[in-house]
Amino acid sequence: MSASPSRASRLVLALAACAAVGACGTVNNATHRLADSITPYKVEVVQGNFVSKEQVEALKPGMSRQQVRDILGTPLVSSVFHQDRWDYVFTIKRQGVAPQARKLAVFFKGSELERFEGDEMPSEAEFVATLDNKRKDAKVPVLEASEERLKQFSSGRPAAAAAQPESAEPPPATSYPPLEAPAR
Repeated sequence: MSASPSRASRLVLALAACAAVGACGTVNNATHRLADSITPYKVEVVQGNFVSKEQVEALKPGMSRQQVRDILGTPLVSSVFHQDRWDYVFTIKRQGVAPQARKLAVFFKGSELERFEGDEMPSEAEFVATLDNKRKDAKVPVLEASEERLKQFSSGRPAAAAAQPESAEPPPATSYPPLEAPAR
Protein backbone atom coordinates (compact mmCIF):
# COMPACT_ATOMS: atom_id res chain seq x y z
CA MET A 1 0.00 0.00 0.00
CA SER A 2 2.87 2.30 0.55
CA ALA A 3 3.82 2.01 -3.14
CA SER A 4 0.52 3.45 -4.31
CA PRO A 5 0.85 6.86 -2.59
CA SER A 6 4.38 7.33 -3.96
CA ARG A 7 3.15 6.56 -7.48
CA ALA A 8 0.32 9.02 -7.02
CA SER A 9 2.72 11.70 -5.76
CA ARG A 10 5.03 11.06 -8.73
CA LEU A 11 2.11 11.34 -11.11
CA VAL A 12 1.02 14.60 -9.49
CA LEU A 13 4.57 15.95 -9.71
CA ALA A 14 4.83 14.92 -13.38
CA LEU A 15 1.51 16.61 -14.20
CA ALA A 16 2.56 19.74 -12.31
CA ALA A 17 5.85 19.83 -14.23
CA CYS A 18 3.99 19.49 -17.56
CA ALA A 19 1.60 22.27 -16.58
CA ALA A 20 4.52 24.52 -15.55
CA VAL A 21 6.33 23.94 -18.86
CA GLY A 22 3.13 24.69 -20.78
CA ALA A 23 2.56 27.83 -18.74
CA CYS A 24 6.11 29.00 -19.47
CA GLY A 25 5.35 29.05 -23.17
CA THR A 26 2.16 31.02 -22.60
CA VAL A 27 3.92 33.48 -20.30
CA ASN A 28 6.76 33.78 -22.80
CA ASN A 29 4.32 34.58 -25.64
CA ALA A 30 2.51 37.12 -23.48
CA THR A 31 5.81 38.72 -22.50
CA HIS A 32 6.88 39.03 -26.14
CA ARG A 33 3.54 40.55 -27.13
CA LEU A 34 3.80 43.07 -24.28
CA ALA A 35 7.40 43.96 -25.17
CA ASP A 36 6.46 44.46 -28.83
CA SER A 37 3.58 46.78 -27.92
CA ILE A 38 5.76 49.07 -25.78
CA THR A 39 7.89 51.55 -27.69
CA PRO A 40 10.67 53.20 -25.71
CA TYR A 41 11.00 56.98 -25.70
CA LYS A 42 13.59 58.15 -28.17
CA VAL A 43 15.15 61.54 -27.69
CA GLU A 44 14.74 64.06 -30.50
CA VAL A 45 18.18 64.79 -31.93
CA VAL A 46 18.69 68.10 -33.73
CA GLN A 47 22.14 68.97 -35.00
CA GLY A 48 23.50 71.81 -37.06
CA ASN A 49 22.04 74.96 -38.56
CA PHE A 50 18.57 75.06 -40.07
CA VAL A 51 18.83 77.07 -43.29
CA SER A 52 15.56 78.13 -44.88
CA LYS A 53 14.70 78.79 -48.51
CA GLU A 54 14.34 82.50 -47.63
CA GLN A 55 17.88 82.62 -46.25
CA VAL A 56 19.33 80.97 -49.36
CA GLU A 57 17.43 83.43 -51.57
CA ALA A 58 18.99 86.33 -49.63
CA LEU A 59 22.52 85.19 -50.60
CA LYS A 60 24.08 87.12 -53.49
CA PRO A 61 27.50 86.65 -55.06
CA GLY A 62 29.91 89.35 -53.91
CA MET A 63 28.68 89.44 -50.30
CA SER A 64 31.33 89.58 -47.59
CA ARG A 65 31.91 86.70 -45.19
CA GLN A 66 30.32 88.73 -42.39
CA GLN A 67 27.17 89.35 -44.45
CA VAL A 68 26.88 85.61 -45.17
CA ARG A 69 27.39 84.84 -41.47
CA ASP A 70 24.69 87.39 -40.58
CA ILE A 71 22.20 85.63 -42.89
CA LEU A 72 23.07 81.96 -42.30
CA GLY A 73 24.75 81.98 -38.91
CA THR A 74 28.06 80.41 -37.99
CA PRO A 75 28.87 77.43 -40.23
CA LEU A 76 28.80 73.99 -38.68
CA VAL A 77 31.98 73.03 -40.53
CA SER A 78 34.79 75.35 -41.55
CA SER A 79 37.99 73.52 -42.34
CA VAL A 80 41.54 74.79 -41.93
CA PHE A 81 42.34 73.07 -45.21
CA HIS A 82 39.38 74.61 -47.07
CA GLN A 83 39.24 78.19 -45.81
CA ASP A 84 37.17 79.29 -48.79
CA ARG A 85 34.34 76.83 -48.07
CA TRP A 86 31.75 76.82 -45.30
CA ASP A 87 29.41 73.89 -44.81
CA TYR A 88 26.00 74.20 -43.22
CA VAL A 89 24.60 70.80 -42.24
CA PHE A 90 21.27 70.20 -40.52
CA THR A 91 19.92 66.86 -39.28
CA ILE A 92 16.88 66.05 -37.19
CA LYS A 93 15.85 62.61 -35.93
CA ARG A 94 12.47 62.25 -34.26
CA GLN A 95 10.42 59.29 -33.13
CA GLY A 96 7.76 58.33 -35.64
CA VAL A 97 9.12 60.62 -38.38
CA ALA A 98 11.66 59.89 -41.11
CA PRO A 99 15.05 61.51 -40.36
CA GLN A 100 15.80 64.73 -42.22
CA ALA A 101 19.22 65.87 -43.43
CA ARG A 102 20.06 68.97 -45.46
CA LYS A 103 23.38 70.39 -46.60
CA LEU A 104 24.50 73.73 -48.02
CA ALA A 105 28.06 74.56 -49.07
CA VAL A 106 29.10 78.20 -49.44
CA PHE A 107 32.23 79.01 -51.48
CA PHE A 108 34.26 82.19 -51.22
CA LYS A 109 36.87 83.70 -53.49
CA GLY A 110 39.08 85.72 -51.19
CA SER A 111 36.68 87.50 -48.85
CA GLU A 112 33.65 87.56 -51.17
CA LEU A 113 30.90 85.00 -51.77
CA GLU A 114 31.50 83.26 -55.10
CA ARG A 115 28.75 80.62 -55.17
CA PHE A 116 26.70 78.24 -53.05
CA GLU A 117 25.22 74.80 -53.66
CA GLY A 118 23.27 72.23 -51.74
CA ASP A 119 19.95 70.55 -51.13
CA GLU A 120 16.60 72.17 -51.81
CA MET A 121 15.71 73.96 -48.58
CA PRO A 122 12.15 74.22 -47.21
CA SER A 123 10.60 77.56 -46.38
CA GLU A 124 10.28 78.44 -42.70
CA ALA A 125 6.53 77.73 -42.81
CA GLU A 126 7.07 74.32 -44.43
CA PHE A 127 9.70 73.39 -41.85
CA VAL A 128 7.49 74.41 -38.92
CA ALA A 129 4.63 72.36 -40.40
CA THR A 130 6.85 69.24 -40.47
CA LEU A 131 7.76 69.65 -36.80
CA ASP A 132 4.20 69.40 -35.53
CA ASN A 133 3.37 65.79 -36.40
CA LYS A 134 0.84 65.36 -33.58
CA ARG A 135 -1.61 68.02 -34.74
CA LYS A 136 -2.18 67.65 -38.47
CA ASP A 137 -4.81 70.40 -38.62
CA ALA A 138 -2.72 72.87 -36.63
CA LYS A 139 -2.38 76.42 -37.90
CA VAL A 140 1.18 77.46 -38.72
CA PRO A 141 2.15 80.47 -36.58
CA VAL A 142 2.95 83.79 -38.22
CA LEU A 143 6.71 83.92 -38.70
CA GLU A 144 7.02 87.57 -39.65
CA ALA A 145 6.30 90.68 -37.64
CA SER A 146 4.02 93.14 -39.42
CA GLU A 147 4.54 96.90 -39.23
CA GLU A 148 1.53 97.04 -36.90
CA ARG A 149 3.08 94.55 -34.44
CA LEU A 150 6.43 96.32 -34.58
CA LYS A 151 4.77 99.64 -33.70
CA GLN A 152 3.14 98.01 -30.66
CA PHE A 153 6.54 97.08 -29.32
CA SER A 154 8.45 100.20 -30.40
CA SER A 155 7.59 101.95 -27.13
CA GLY A 156 9.03 99.02 -25.19
CA ARG A 157 5.62 97.77 -24.00
CA PRO A 158 2.93 95.73 -25.76
CA ALA A 159 -0.29 97.54 -26.65
CA ALA A 160 -2.24 95.67 -23.95
CA ALA A 161 0.15 96.91 -21.27
CA ALA A 162 0.09 100.43 -22.72
CA ALA A 163 -3.73 100.49 -22.56
CA GLN A 164 -3.74 99.86 -18.80
CA PRO A 165 -3.60 103.01 -16.65
CA GLU A 166 -0.40 103.59 -14.72
CA SER A 167 -0.72 103.06 -10.98
CA ALA A 168 0.03 105.88 -8.59
CA GLU A 169 2.53 103.74 -6.71
CA PRO A 170 6.20 104.28 -7.50
CA PRO A 171 8.08 101.27 -8.82
CA PRO A 172 9.66 99.04 -6.19
CA ALA A 173 13.15 99.92 -5.02
CA THR A 174 15.96 98.18 -6.82
CA SER A 175 18.51 98.13 -4.01
CA TYR A 176 19.41 94.73 -2.70
CA PRO A 177 20.96 93.62 0.59
CA PRO A 178 24.70 92.92 0.52
CA LEU A 179 25.75 89.39 -0.41
CA GLU A 180 28.25 89.15 2.43
CA ALA A 181 28.01 90.23 6.03
CA PRO A 182 29.90 93.47 6.78
CA ALA A 183 33.38 93.02 8.25
CA ARG A 184 33.64 93.65 12.02
